[in-house]
Amino acid sequence: MNTLLERFLRYVKIWTTSDSSLAEKGAIPSTPRQMEFAHVLEQELLELGIKDVTVTENAYVCARIPATKGMENIPAVAFLAHMDTTEEVSGKNVQVQVFANYDGKPIRLADDFVLDPAMDLCLAQATGQTIICTDGTTLLGADDKAGIAIIMTGLEKILSSDKPHGTVEVMFSPDEETGHGMDKVPLGWFTAKHGYTFDGGQAGEIEVECFNAWKSEVTFTGKAMHTGTARPDMVNAITMACDFVSFLPHNQSPETTDGYMGFYAPMEITGHIESASVTLFLRDFDSQNMEKRKAYVEQLAQTITQKHTGGMVSVKHTQQYLNMKDKINLHPNVVQNLVKAVQQTGLQPIFKPIRGGTDGSRLTEMGFPCPNIFTGGHNFHSRLEWASLQQMEYALGTLLNLVDLQADN
Repeated sequence: MNTLLERFLRYVKIWTTSDSSLAEKGAIPSTPRQMEFAHVLEQELLELGIKDVTVTENAYVCARIPATKGMENIPAVAFLAHMDTTEEVSGKNVQVQVFANYDGKPIRLADDFVLDPAMDLCLAQATGQTIICTDGTTLLGADDKAGIAIIMTGLEKILSSDKPHGTVEVMFSPDEETGHGMDKVPLGWFTAKHGYTFDGGQAGEIEVECFNAWKSEVTFTGKAMHTGTARPDMVNAITMACDFVSFLPHNQSPETTDGYMGFYAPMEITGHIESASVTLFLRDFDSQNMEKRKAYVEQLAQTITQKHTGGMVSVKHTQQYLNMKDKINLHPNVVQNLVKAVQQTGLQPIFKPIRGGTDGSRLTEMGFPCPNIFTGGHNFHSRLEWASLQQMEYALGTLLNLVDLQADN
């Protein structure tokens, strides 16, 4: 556990925030600091004694431990985690706090932020565990440096053990948080036919289904006039955009939904009188419902056009990722092994839908089934992010069990 904690604390202090605006333009990695972290991990992998280590020009870190003698014909297994952190909250100059044997009381952070077990059931259940959080000025970065620390520590344990094993492959990727983490993935590098991402939350959780995800870019074209003589010819594109957002059903927004409920999420509004735009995320677990959401956006765009005579609205839909459930169901052994691996740690597996996506979602769509595994991280993308060392250790045990189960197959 000391090694796992040391790695995690070291990784979260490395600034790796990605930039979605640059990733949208094809820059992978979207920030040079991700490539810098990639080379840190490369050096650490080499120091562990792994000879087959590569960092691609797009900052994918690839490492392979060959099978032990007599196990060369065992199918390979792959583990993945992402290096970047979200740009929604600063990940620069992370100041970490560690609470060994957590006493169950509220943890007061900067700017009146409080980690309160009365408001956080998972934290309330973590009494006695080692809790890691920040001082409240930044996110922690457990998403997904907990996953990286778990995998790196797992590799170290595999290499120091005399237990036979098949080929183990690892990939650390950039730009997962931008939605472009698999845009440049060297999929052909894998000899494994399936993998597991370590990018989940509460101990025991297994994720084999996720949202269908689309992005709608809605553009509003108005007519600019001097505001003093605007009547009756000016059409304000900003007003059009605000009307559009106001007509979105509030009971289907991220802040009012959970479980299997889908939503409309306005992510960005930009513009001026003559031209404005809204970036909208559409999420739904059901593909038919997703088609209805896209149609509603188009219908709403027509309504705004009719309301604002002389203005125009256009809509562009872009697929981001698809629900991985159907394709993972075609490979039941992948999930069966994962269930066994979790059970062997003493935990009861908990199947939970991902209200988002992972690199595994994209990989599964590409024909590389890749369920998601818990890491012990919580409250991702916020200043209230925290992680449990004991839950991370359970994830580490799950990884080692998966390697053993692959060898037994």
